[in-house]
Amino acid sequence: MSLVVLIIIGIAAGYLATQIMDIETNIVVTIAIGILGALIGSLVLRVLLTIMGWVAGFVGAVLGAIFLIWAWRTYGPKS
Repeated sequence: MSLVVLIIIGIAAGYLATQIMDIETNIVVTIAIGILGALIGSLVLRVLLTIMGWVAGFVGAVLGAIFLIWAWRTYGPKS
């Protein structure tokens, strides 16, 4: 998957993940969560990607972003 595709999928996945996890973030953090989630998801779900195509990449990006938000809430800075 090319980097441009990961960024585009990551932006959409970051928005969707922040809505699912019900957190308020600015646009830069949302994009960063989505891009990092897309990278995590593309690594973890490589087999699913070969079976189902780009849909699996999007699912992986959303799951990766949700995992990143969970880790951030669990281990990140406490306010």
